[in-house]
Amino acid sequence: MALEAPAVLAFRRDPRILKLPPYFSILCIIIGIAWLLLLPLNEYSRHTYISENALLPGQVHTYFGGSEQHIFNAYKYEVQALAGKEQAEISAKLEEIFKSAGLRAARQKYEYQAAGIAYSGENVYSILHAPRGDATEAIVLLAAWTNMDGELNQSGVALVLTLARYFKRWSLWSKDIIVLITSDSKAGPQAWVDAYHDERSSPLVAPLPIKSGALQGIVVLDNALNHRFESIHIVYDGINGQLPNLDLFNTATSIASGQMGIGVVLQRMWKHTDNYRDRLQTMLRGMVSQGLGHASGPHSSFIPYHVDAITLQAVGDGWQDEMAMGRCVESTFRSLNNLLEKFHQSFFFYLLMQANRFVSIGTYLPSAMLVAVNFTIMAIALWIQSGRSPAPKLGSTTSQRDEKSEVEIIKQDGMTAVMPKQSLTIVERQLFLPIALVVASHFCGVFPLYAFNNAARDVRIYPNILSTSWSLTMIQTLSWLLPIFAQVNSALPTLFALLLSSQWPLSSQQRLLLQCFSLLLLGMFLATLATLNFSLAFLVGLLAAPLSFVGQPFSTTATENMPSSRVRKLLLTALLQLLSPPVVVMVACQAWGVDVIEMLLEAAFGWKVQGLWTQVVVWCIWWPAWLVGGVVCSPVL
Repeated sequence: MALEAPAVLAFRRDPRILKLPPYFSILCIIIGIAWLLLLPLNEYSRHTYISENALLPGQVHTYFGGSEQHIFNAYKYEVQALAGKEQAEISAKLEEIFKSAGLRAARQKYEYQAAGIAYSGENVYSILHAPRGDATEAIVLLAAWTNMDGELNQSGVALVLTLARYFKRWSLWSKDIIVLITSDSKAGPQAWVDAYHDERSSPLVAPLPIKSGALQGIVVLDNALNHRFESIHIVYDGINGQLPNLDLFNTATSIASGQMGIGVVLQRMWKHTDNYRDRLQTMLRGMVSQGLGHASGPHSSFIPYHVDAITLQAVGDGWQDEMAMGRCVESTFRSLNNLLEKFHQSFFFYLLMQANRFVSIGTYLPSAMLVAVNFTIMAIALWIQSGRSPAPKLGSTTSQRDEKSEVEIIKQDGMTAVMPKQSLTIVERQLFLPIALVVASHFCGVFPLYAFNNAARDVRIYPNILSTSWSLTMIQTLSWLLPIFAQVNSALPTLFALLLSSQWPLSSQQRLLLQCFSLLLLGMFLATLATLNFSLAFLVGLLAAPLSFVGQPFSTTATENMPSSRVRKLLLTALLQLLSPPVVVMVACQAWGVDVIEMLLEAAFGWKVQGLWTQVVVWCIWWPAWLVGGVVCSPVL
């Protein structure tokens, strides 16, 4: 033991120990990915269950049907007759229908401006006051006039009107029921819920003439089909990756599949065979949707206000009719009517891989944390490396080798070790320039953030004064903004590297510190983000993983001027160019068949109206780290 102690002390000071962090970093990434891939297995996932006993899903007999079919058909005919009419005529007719059913109706006009486009319309709603309540709580039944695909929600709107008339006949309600028809699936629900909570994000959003109590739950109906359907597609993703309480989802699933015998699908997995592949695909689709953070339906606007909401969408071609869907809604509302307080018993953070199988945050969170930790490990290693003497260059002279051979005897806690004097030398760190560059890179992220969120879709260019024609030419800014920025962005690391090498040359230590601070911030941001939006943190962490391995390799000898080092830098530069945020966005749009302009319009609308902050993560966290990584591994630096 006496012989081992000096060896341990010497090992602590051995510069070769800094070769280990890159391997630890790679190991964290591999384990994080493997952890995620294990989640669909039965051993790591659980069956869904109802935590709130008061819900009692499927324990009541439903009566919706029979003569209600004729009322539904009449309302559906009215809706089809209003297709293509002016908004004022549609609103007047809907208000007339509500009043004829004995309900108190009201309207709300709204208008939003985003990316040069005006989103305007008028919401119509009515309130059924609970015979056994005191107007302190309410549940909402909603149908958008047009669904997320822009189709007329003919059966959905007709079914909501029929259910409003049907619910009026019952005296068992202890909560008010608000029946809401919005003009569209994005701006309309957002305008209504903002005004309901007195949080108008636009001066052109009118206040609500009548209100009820605190919202306890929202059920949205989406049925644009003109025939019978096969199953119900439950959409549950909210804005910024927020999710409704799992009890609401489980209640709807239990009633639809258990009580009514209707199949339930999610994440557009129309044919789910409950094998590993389908579970994994469903989970990954949910992660992508959560990571994007956009509104997936009218229900998404309510979740940021801590109001649990889901959308029931009729899909397929089967033998289920609208009366079956109406009975699902009736039974769901009967369960919500039993609630004594807001949803709180079940999970708010989860990943669904099937309608009856999930994993909670305690199971899946370590995978994102491991990916984030790899950046912290490399940042610590770079910090230690920056405080040590520069490594001797290959081909050093004899005098340099003699200088290196100087040793020093260390005595500590009764132990003695012989160490090279160079390994004990502490070098003062020059912190100002690396910190300033990292802060500046994050500040630069404000420019693309502002440009993409505020660029008008159409820009008017006036002709040359020599021209005789004064007609206006309309061009689509967003169609060329992202490709041009991607081309400029590819040259930014090299341009910044040239600027630094000519104006403020970076020493080897400063390059290490520059990468160190950038990775430290990236790891800290992603670890924090993982607790709010796990999917976004995991996806950004994987795409940014190569940034841990750029810059100078951890070696006991300096090799930055060697040909192999230049080849390594060129390969890393090429890899980073492929993984730059603009390129990833364009490739993802191409792979999923999504138009880039529509994606940017959706992001701009989410930023202006819905409080979407995915762009902040992309342009103020991921892109600055990518920029610093590109500068560090640039061959010209």
